[in-house]
Amino acid sequence: MSGHEYTVPAAGLDAAEVTEPGAVTIVVPTFNESANIGQLLRQITESVPARLPCEVVFVDDSTDDTPEVIRRAAQDCPFPVAVLHREEPVGGLGGAVVEGLRAATSEWIVVMDGDCQHPPSLVPELVATGERANAGLVVASRYIKGGSRAGLAGSYRVAVSRGATWLTKALFPRRLHGISDPMSGFFAIRRSAVTADVLKPLGYKILLELAVRSRPRQVAEMPFVFLDRFAGESKSTAREGLRFLHHLAGLRTASPLARMVGFGLIGASGFVPNLVGLWALTVLGLHYVPAEIVANQFGVAWNFLLIEQLLFRDRRAHRRWWDRLGRFALLANADLVLRIPLIALLVDRFHMGALPATALALVLTFVLRFVGTEALVYLPRRRRGARTTARRAV
Repeated sequence: MSGHEYTVPAAGLDAAEVTEPGAVTIVVPTFNESANIGQLLRQITESVPARLPCEVVFVDDSTDDTPEVIRRAAQDCPFPVAVLHREEPVGGLGGAVVEGLRAATSEWIVVMDGDCQHPPSLVPELVATGERANAGLVVASRYIKGGSRAGLAGSYRVAVSRGATWLTKALFPRRLHGISDPMSGFFAIRRSAVTADVLKPLGYKILLELAVRSRPRQVAEMPFVFLDRFAGESKSTAREGLRFLHHLAGLRTASPLARMVGFGLIGASGFVPNLVGLWALTVLGLHYVPAEIVANQFGVAWNFLLIEQLLFRDRRAHRRWWDRLGRFALLANADLVLRIPLIALLVDRFHMGALPATALALVLTFVLRFVGTEALVYLPRRRRGARTTARRAV
């Protein structure tokens, strides 16, 4: 990833004074939020520095003039302001937050949106709550007493937000225990409580990623009122909704056992295109033996597409798609070739009945296919060192 970075020192301070880390780093991911920047920095100036030393890090994926607007607006701020502009928005807004976590210099990091829907006046209270509770994560929640989702525009967005909250809490009851609002984008976390390299964000729900992959032992909450957007349009689109569902699937199948269960369910669903293809080919007059061989490839393609999107989305980069498809198809067809001799061996050598022998062969070849898929198709590339990003000049 390449990027450009600007650092604007606090007004009235020289470079030597800026090098001291603040008590809190405010990380703001932005995408085309130029109309909100001035208002956001004014609100931070009015409510945070008098109570808590701070610095602000914008991680920007914009296609407009947001970085330049930040640079101009930061000239009048009494605290350090930096902007890291990413040329490649890897991971979406969640990926931007991870870059901000890496760049932060303070022990406490507060993540908030750039559209002024998260009140900066609560930043000191988030940190104070974490200190009092000795917590590693403090979530600003819309769904506890004193909180409100008033800024969600329309009943549709309210329904989507509540549905997403219910779904995530149902999928991760243990990891999200004590977090009433896993969809919140407003929270504080101790830098020592999170390892940025274990995070694999996709889209804008970074709190969910943090809670599932790197949850601190102690979590606290405080209420907040979700305000109306100051300017611009919401980035919550149907495309982001699909990315969110992909992210959920990736988080839920992170363990080998969960991936194996998902692999089995996807494999079972592959019988549908297989049978439909077999029916269509035999109706066209093709003999059932070659028809079954061809129809099996429909099932293979179906299974490959689903496991690519739902099980191994974050492990595809080390091989080209045609290489992955060829290896997967080879394993899937080898499964058919192996199963018949295995059934014969179980029946003739171990005197098993045909039905239990077939069932055992199905289980054994399924396990072998799953292990082979993990090892030969999606084996993670050996780490060559983290990609470097532009560092802030402090």
